[in-house]
Amino acid sequence: MKKYKPGKIRERNEEVILKAAEQEFVLNGFKGTSVQAIANRAGLPKANIHYYFKNKNNLYKAVLEYITQLWNEVLSDISADDDPAEVLHEFIRTKVELSYTHPRASKLFAMEIIQGAPHIREYIRMDMRQWVRSKTRVFDEWIAAGKMDPIDPVHLIFMIWATTQHYADFETQVLTLMNRAEYEREDIEHITNMVSHVILKGCGLQPLQALATSDMASSTVTTP
Repeated sequence: MKKYKPGKIRERNEEVILKAAEQEFVLNGFKGTSVQAIANRAGLPKANIHYYFKNKNNLYKAVLEYITQLWNEVLSDISADDDPAEVLHEFIRTKVELSYTHPRASKLFAMEIIQGAPHIREYIRMDMRQWVRSKTRVFDEWIAAGKMDPIDPVHLIFMIWATTQHYADFETQVLTLMNRAEYEREDIEHITNMVSHVILKGCGLQPLQALATSDMASSTVTTP
């Protein structure tokens, strides 16, 4: 039987709890979700949930904060010396990929924001605002060095968030219009290249990968 060190056990249990909580919160909302339901889905005693997260409110905040960390981690170490085209392409690629692999997470975050962010307003005001400011400073350095056009960095981040998360939050609409039952790997690659191509060109940057004619046609709306 596989053995885990104490630190690994905690890390593993927290990950299991966060995934179970994400599913329950998406299905039932904050009010409709119970700690017992999360424990049942995680396959852990209810006491373990309280041990790691104290209460439902803390767990809900942890799930939402974990989501934003997943989205934005790729920009954590960027600097003025980096190539803006490479950084932005990787940011877009990661966000599209997460819309494919973690669609529930994106929907949960959207639900929270639409309701006025009652549980994470302070996190947005402090942590997320500081994160955006730190990244826009790097973008401003790129602009000052002539590496990219003088666009508004804050709204560029908003645009990337909105565009990429659309494929998770409005998954049903997108898949219906594309005549798909679910996203396929080639869809994710096409979406990544398409969004990256448009945004990089809009920033005065050379897209990293040209879109082939067959790729450009892959999302044509069809009828059954």
